[in-house]
Amino acid sequence: MTTKHDTSRWRKSSYSDNGANCVEVAALPGAVATRDSKNRQGPVLTFDHRQWRAFLRGLRG
Repeated sequence: MTTKHDTSRWRKSSYSDNGANCVEVAALPGAVATRDSKNRQGPVLTFDHRQWRAFLRGLRG
């Protein structure tokens, strides 16, 4: 099955290590998607831009 996430340009987080803790993100129209790079067919979490900014602020705080 093809979803809108399959055609997104995913990139690995610069904060991911080279081992088991890897996260990928993709910019979507009006949102940001995240997934586990080890399980690319697994679940995708999608955040609108307001939620994503709040998430990043929380990481930096």
